[in-house]
Amino acid sequence: MRLFSQHHKRRMLVSGQGPLVENAQALGFKNLVTVDELRAAFPVLDMVDLQRRPKTTPLPRSDFPAIEGVLLLGEPVRWETSLQLIMDVLLSDGNPGTGLAEAPYPHLPVLASNTDLLWMAEAKMPRFGHGTFLLCLEAIYRKVTGKELRYEGLMGKPSLLTYQYAEGLLRRQAERRGWAAPIRNLYAVGDNPMSDIYGANLFHQYLQTARREGAEEGAGGPWKPQPSTARSCTSILVCTGVYNPQAPGSPGPASGGAAPPFHGHRDFGFSPGLLEAAHVVSDVLEAVQLIFRKEGWAL
Repeated sequence: MRLFSQHHKRRMLVSGQGPLVENAQALGFKNLVTVDELRAAFPVLDMVDLQRRPKTTPLPRSDFPAIEGVLLLGEPVRWETSLQLIMDVLLSDGNPGTGLAEAPYPHLPVLASNTDLLWMAEAKMPRFGHGTFLLCLEAIYRKVTGKELRYEGLMGKPSLLTYQYAEGLLRRQAERRGWAAPIRNLYAVGDNPMSDIYGANLFHQYLQTARREGAEEGAGGPWKPQPSTARSCTSILVCTGVYNPQAPGSPGPASGGAAPPFHGHRDFGFSPGLLEAAHVVSDVLEAVQLIFRKEGWAL
């Protein structure tokens, strides 16, 4: 998100939960409006919950500055409120107190992070993640307008941009430690085949292609990465989270040659072979031990 500096001064509607404003400010965004603040300014927009509907019709406001973009950091608490108000902002070109005869397209810029459809908590089955919320928003926008919701940027696994950024951080850490030799072998450990493993394998594929062609292309957007010094990115799948080989319906390579359902984001495309981890281990400790052995380090 820090890389998209051209949006940092825009008035952005931010969605998610927790210390949203503080988190967004730490990423560089200067002018923020939360969904709760937008709802307070225009109470008639939120009508699903009968207990929260306004008892009287407030006077329309004309002093509320237009919103210039949407920042989606994570799944919100009241999905119906956030979905409705985000749609209002997109359909009104940032002026939800008014109505337009025709929805603008392209719409206002939308930045989103964390596209995981599911994540593992204490329940026996995975829980909805932010990717599920994005799926709902995309489906509503397409149904209402007949057009596809477009993202200015999608951050988080399995986006190539995320892995290029991570490699840059590793490179800077190595430089601070005075390591002269470049890091050639990267390892990515995760529990979700659809994000962790898919993204690691996609980045490995990218590194191999870049080496063959002798040049590297950026992953899109305003930021261009430094040329990669890595030669490989090895994916390691652990069985302590979303992926559980003993659980029915656990995402991962399907038996009998059947392709598993694609749980990734629509904009990343789908290649079933990228779901197959280079190594499958029990937990993170075993993954670290495996890396030590592969690198020839003493345990």
